[in-house]
Amino acid sequence: MTTAEHSIELAVIIPTLNERANIRPLLELLDRALGSIRWEAIFVDDDSSDGTADAVWTAALERPNVRCLRRIGRHGLASACMEGMLASGAPFLAVMDGDLQHDETLLPRMLGLLQAGDLDIVIASRFAAGSRMVDFSSRRERLSRIGNWMSRQVCRANLSDPLSGFFMLRRALLNEVAYSVAGLGFKILVDIFASARRPLRFAEIPSVFRARQHGDSKLDSAVVAEFGLLLCDKTLGRWVPARFLAFLMVGVGGMFIHMGALGIASWALRLPFLTGQALATVVAILWNYYLNNEFTYRDKRRRGRAFWLGLTVFCAACAFGAAINYELAKVLFESGIAWLPAGAAGAFVGGIWNYNMTSFFVWSNPRPKRA
Repeated sequence: MTTAEHSIELAVIIPTLNERANIRPLLELLDRALGSIRWEAIFVDDDSSDGTADAVWTAALERPNVRCLRRIGRHGLASACMEGMLASGAPFLAVMDGDLQHDETLLPRMLGLLQAGDLDIVIASRFAAGSRMVDFSSRRERLSRIGNWMSRQVCRANLSDPLSGFFMLRRALLNEVAYSVAGLGFKILVDIFASARRPLRFAEIPSVFRARQHGDSKLDSAVVAEFGLLLCDKTLGRWVPARFLAFLMVGVGGMFIHMGALGIASWALRLPFLTGQALATVVAILWNYYLNNEFTYRDKRRRGRAFWLGLTVFCAACAFGAAINYELAKVLFESGIAWLPAGAAGAFVGGIWNYNMTSFFVWSNPRPKRA
């Protein structure tokens, strides 16, 4: 056979987190659906605790077209999809979930559309005419429709389902947007459309969104918050980093926590002011660290011993930032500037210090420790 006959036509990228029970059933479904198409499956596993990577490696011993990328210290569905696509040399790349909810029988049709026309990307839509969602709660459908509306504002394309996790694109498009995608959150399709510097040529086909067979849904409040972070990055990211905005929002919330804790210490516990102030400061720092770890840096969050080490470094960095804040505000105030702009300038510069120092020293890319 020639090299062309051996080459892979299609790579199916499957991000996973605790999907061990779905690996073999999904591969069997792909076998039946893709038939004579030369394909490979690349599972990108975010260090699952249930042995998902082991299940993929076991399958790979029997199937030369199966690979596993196990990520340690990195998390997030969007970035997993990007790493999986970049790991393959196939001219066509599909992304689908590992929970058996996506209809794999659509893959040959999606590939045919890309091969036959001048399309950049084909999307399996849950909301196109003829689509159907099985066991999809009214609340989740409502959230999806709201999210779709918000996504269309940054996608610059009239997509019926910009939050779809099932699509196929040309490698040329991946190469075009690879340096621009944020890789934040759980919806890479929005990221791709928002990062493209030209209108993308796309097609949507109806799909059946099936009921989950094994495992649990990954949709939670933190994932929704990550989605908001992605939208911020695609609207304001060229001027202000989205993580910095999230860091500031957490800091503003920390101010309210600080004042609340001070009030409780002073009025309810009747502690001396300085004691209450110290206690409130500790509470606010702990609050800020926890929220930044769970939200702002969700994809790099620390666990186990790394969590406590990160907290120590965070406290040291913020203590230095507080000193910068105080000294700058003092100098400005003593030079004749009113207290409000002087205090705001000190807080802003201190915030920039805290953001840069903690980004580099706390959440640069910690090597996780299992709790």
